[in-house]
Amino acid sequence: MQEEIKVWLEDIEKAIAEIETFLPNPRNFFEFEKDLKTIRAVQRNIEIIGEAMSRILKIEPNILISDSRKIVDTRNRIVHGYDSVSDDVIWLIATKYLPILDKEIKTLKSQADEDVV
Repeated sequence: MQEEIKVWLEDIEKAIAEIETFLPNPRNFFEFEKDLKTIRAVQRNIEIIGEAMSRILKIEPNILISDSRKIVDTRNRIVHGYDSVSDDVIWLIATKYLPILDKEIKTLKSQADEDVV
């Protein structure tokens, strides 16, 4: 795996970890929905994830990350169609889909490390 891709995978992993720290514990959508700062912080990190994924796909279009194109599309929608992104969609991404992405990133990084050895 190219070094650039590893860096971008790290960026994705960091953004997911940061989102995790922002979310209310225990998970509560209504608490999340009332906190504009948290919503914006989560959106920003989703933008970072989407941008990193876009860069990865330009070099490795067949990377084994499910919904990689949708990740980029979501980033674009937040950036360019910010007024059409609802809080419940952001919540769903953060609580349901990012944990899956995090596991896939960890698996890819682990496989890359094994290939080096």
